[in-house]
Amino acid sequence: MTEFKKEIEQVDEEVLVKLIMDAFRRIIFHYGAWFAQVEHQLGLEKALEIEQSVWGPALENQMTRLGKTFGFPVEKGIPAFLKSLSKEKLIDLLEKLGINWLANDGLWFQAVEKKFGMNDAKRCNDTCWSRYSPFEAARIKELLGLPEKGGIPALKKALAFRMYALINRQSVEDVDDHCIIFRMNDCRVQSARKRKGLPDYPCKSAGLVEYPTFASTIDSRIRTECAGCPPDDHPDEWFCAWKFTLTE
Repeated sequence: MTEFKKEIEQVDEEVLVKLIMDAFRRIIFHYGAWFAQVEHQLGLEKALEIEQSVWGPALENQMTRLGKTFGFPVEKGIPAFLKSLSKEKLIDLLEKLGINWLANDGLWFQAVEKKFGMNDAKRCNDTCWSRYSPFEAARIKELLGLPEKGGIPALKKALAFRMYALINRQSVEDVDDHCIIFRMNDCRVQSARKRKGLPDYPCKSAGLVEYPTFASTIDSRIRTECAGCPPDDHPDEWFCAWKFTLTE
């Protein structure tokens, strides 16, 4: 151990800073790799269950150690200064995190597309949504304390707390007590393409994975239908629309 530490002590501060940033990268990757393998070996439902039990102590361990190193107080795994921010600052932070999340998504897609083409990028994207969408739904469900059989009201609530809820403009139409139509009125990705004079990105294949898995995780009785999504034609008022119906 001592000999290896001597090796690290010989590098300059610039390399040490890069090593520190790369350590965060490795932690994130390793965490995701564990989830991927538990999902592969035991199934998505069990992986979500295990991840929920792991995240709390993992976050507390890491924040506590970072707090001791940098001198900031930590309360139950959360940096205390976050609790001192105003509601406006917290919402702004959530919006910025949503933009960062979307930017990461785009960087992955573009990297695969550049190296292997659009078809492989779309295949990877669609498979990614089959894991991410139920994970996001499960997190929102737990954070908001939504009931297991919350029906359409629970789904409406959950849709407002997705990562892109603050960066895209969306709306919900109540058809009746058991049915709603969700519309993406302004999509950050599609609007950017429109400004560049590009056609809509054909995201229907991803949506057919994303929205049904999200809704069924909130309540397994909810069924999802696509009312329109690129490459389908759509009015100027929205880019995609999805119909959710509670079945008894």
